Amino acid sequence: MESTIEIAGLKALIKETMREVLQEERLLLCKMLMPYVSDAEQAEIDTQFGAPDDEDEEWIDMTEWVKHGGTLPQISI
Repeated sequence: MESTIEIAGLKALIKETMREVLQEERLLLCKMLMPYVSDAEQAEIDTQFGAPDDEDEEWIDMTEWVKHGGTLPQISI
């Protein structure tokens, strides 16, 4: 019985470790695929299309979503 518990714990540890590695690799891939924009290019884009306002109601901060692999952590209220 003890061996089964150890195996289950080991499987859970491996699964969590693989999840973390895959998340890190996915973020690195996204970073590599993201095109570089120079400061001059960004200024031109901002001039042509305008910069987003911090108070824009349509703006959604997706930082936490990306950090957690497409899911948001559960927050207890």
